[in-house]
Amino acid sequence: MVKSSKGNFTIEFLPDAAPISVGNFCFLAEKNFFNGLKFHRVVPAFVIQGGDPENTGWGGSDLPIVSEFSPYQFQSGIVGMASSGKDTESSQWFVMQAFHPHLNGRYTVFGNVVEGMETVLQTEQNDEILSVELLH
Repeated sequence: MVKSSKGNFTIEFLPDAAPISVGNFCFLAEKNFFNGLKFHRVVPAFVIQGGDPENTGWGGSDLPIVSEFSPYQFQSGIVGMASSGKDTESSQWFVMQAFHPHLNGRYTVFGNVVEGMETVLQTEQNDEILSVELLH
């Protein structure tokens, strides 16, 4: 569960589609990596993006991971890994606010929001990620 200054939302992971990305996100969450970071990029009717320790859009964790492309469509509620090119993902992730098929096959899908989509839609730039809790 992602707890933010705007409210909470729950992500269901898709380990069959992106096992490395799911594992990386869970590892970072367990280390409290995301706590206190901002949703540094919010584009209404497109995405909210966080996971950058610099809160600029250019930072990440020290461990880049590989891209894991799948047939999942980038529709509302899909959670993906941000990247600056193939195999450059690390800690930045985003949640789709609407369907944008131009992202299909270009970014890793590793989850889907199953509760709290209204929070995603109300999130504004610089809203804080208070914590990310793994629900087992």
